[in-house]
Amino acid sequence: MSMKLPSADELEQLEDIEKQWAVKAMHHAETYFNLISKIDARQLRLTNIDDEILDDFEQTFPEINVEHLNEDDFKSKDAKEKWRKWINKYEKRVKEFNFGTLIRIDCREDYTEQNTMFGVRMQFYAVEIARNKKGLNDSLRNKN
Repeated sequence: MSMKLPSADELEQLEDIEKQWAVKAMHHAETYFNLISKIDARQLRLTNIDDEILDDFEQTFPEINVEHLNEDDFKSKDAKEKWRKWINKYEKRVKEFNFGTLIRIDCREDYTEQNTMFGVRMQFYAVEIARNKKGLNDSLRNKN
């Protein structure tokens, strides 16, 4: 079986798409962090169905410690399958539900290379809605 390698033009297009994704993900991360650093995040609504997402997340993933994430809870083979099923339930209900995004590992810290993992928007929503409702992002606002 032979595999066709992408042409130089196709590789350039893929690189452009990756750069566009990275720029959008960074912009989303910066905007969100600026927001939670300035306002009481417990009052923040990320979607129209935050409470439903939070309840579903906590029932489906009770093992996840949202204060400090363990990447295995997102990246292991079993976790990926569990997340895929959970995320797909929101396909028609949450805009950009599967867009690539950046997720902070430790809620007390900013987005840094060591404190950031890649995920999809529904994972971000699940984690950050939980953090906001529990007041775990409060220390960020108190630092300023």
